[in-house]
Amino acid sequence: MTAQTRRDRRAILVAWAALSATTVLAWLLSPGESQARTTVGKELVAAIVVLGLIKCRLIIHYFMEVRHAPRPLRLATDAWLAVLWLTLLVIYLI
Repeated sequence: MTAQTRRDRRAILVAWAALSATTVLAWLLSPGESQARTTVGKELVAAIVVLGLIKCRLIIHYFMEVRHAPRPLRLATDAWLAVLWLTLLVIYLI
């Protein structure tokens, strides 16, 4: 096994751990049906949307192999994610 392969495996493992952590964090932040309504609605929505953005970027870069793609493709996927998640955030918060 080459050093590059070990680094790639380690990066994917770290990305997977970050995905799991953000999933648990988003789940803990979201109020359940049995809980009382929260008073920090917009801030909570913004935090959960940011966690969704982070998860999407990790999936695209590490599990769809975009991190090894040419720079224009990496920039295009990052721009697409920014526009998508900003649009979702604005639509939900308005």
